[in-house]
Amino acid sequence: MTRALPRASLYSASLVRFLTENALLAPARQAEDVGQKLGDWLDFRQAIALHGVLPPDTVSAAQAAPLPAHVQRMAPLAPDALARHVDKVRAQLVESITQGAPAGSGLARIDMPEPVLEAPVEIKTAFEPYRRFVAAHQRQMDSTLRSLRAQLRLQLSKQGSAGQQLAALDAAFEKILAEREAALLAKTSKLLEKRFVQALKSHMLLQALATETADASDDMDGIDANPNDPPKADPSIWLMPLRQTLRQALLAELDTRLQPSLGLLEALTAQAPLTP
Repeated sequence: MTRALPRASLYSASLVRFLTENALLAPARQAEDVGQKLGDWLDFRQAIALHGVLPPDTVSAAQAAPLPAHVQRMAPLAPDALARHVDKVRAQLVESITQGAPAGSGLARIDMPEPVLEAPVEIKTAFEPYRRFVAAHQRQMDSTLRSLRAQLRLQLSKQGSAGQQLAALDAAFEKILAEREAALLAKTSKLLEKRFVQALKSHMLLQALATETADASDDMDGIDANPNDPPKADPSIWLMPLRQTLRQALLAELDTRLQPSLGLLEALTAQAPLTP
C-alpha cells in the first residue's frame, strides 16, 4: 500500500524570519497548506491562466509544443557550471549590498547615505535617503534575478517535455505573482522606516533633555551657555546598528528572492533526468 504524501506547507522565507526575529513583524500563525493559500491569492483569470500551463496527464512528449529554434540551437550547460553561475550572481549582489557593486559586475553602485543627521532634522523626511537606498537595491535584485531565473528556465526547457512543462509553470507563477510580490516586499522599507522614526524621536528627546540640563547648570553657575558648543546626544549609538539592520534585511530579501531560481537549479541538477 502506497503511503499518502503529506501536504506541503508554505516556505518560511528568510526575510520573514529576519523581520520577525528583529521585532519588525509580528509572528505569523501556522501557515496553511500551499494549495489553499495559493487559491486565496489568485483571482479567476489568474487561475485560468495557470490551468493553461498544466497539461493533462495524457499529453505525451511527442505532443509537447516544440522549442523555439534559438533554444534548440543552444547547448545545455553542465549542472556544475549553472551552479557556479548562480553562486556568482548571488555573491555580486551580496557585495553590492554590503560594500558596493564589484567592478566588472555590470551592477550600478548604490551607496549607503552618510551616517549624519543634517540640522534641522525633519522626522517626516529623515528616512528618505535610506528609502531610496533600499528601493534601488530592490530594483537591482529584481532585474538581476529575473534575468537569472529566465536563463535557468531556458536551460530547463531543453531537458525534455517535463522540463518544458516545469519551465512554463515557473514563468506563469512569476507573471501571476509579480504584482503581489512587489507589494509585499515594498513593506520592508515601511517597517524599517517605522523603527528609524522611533529611534530618531528618542534621540531628539535625549538631545532636548541634554540641552535643558546644560542650560539649567549654566544658569546655576551664572555662566551663559555657549551657542557654538551645545550638548549633543550621539546619534551613532542607534543609527549605526539600524544601518546594519537595513543591510541585513536586504540580504534576507535577496535569499528569499533567490528561492525560485534555486528550485529551478535543483531540478536541473537532479541526478535523475526529467521525464514526462
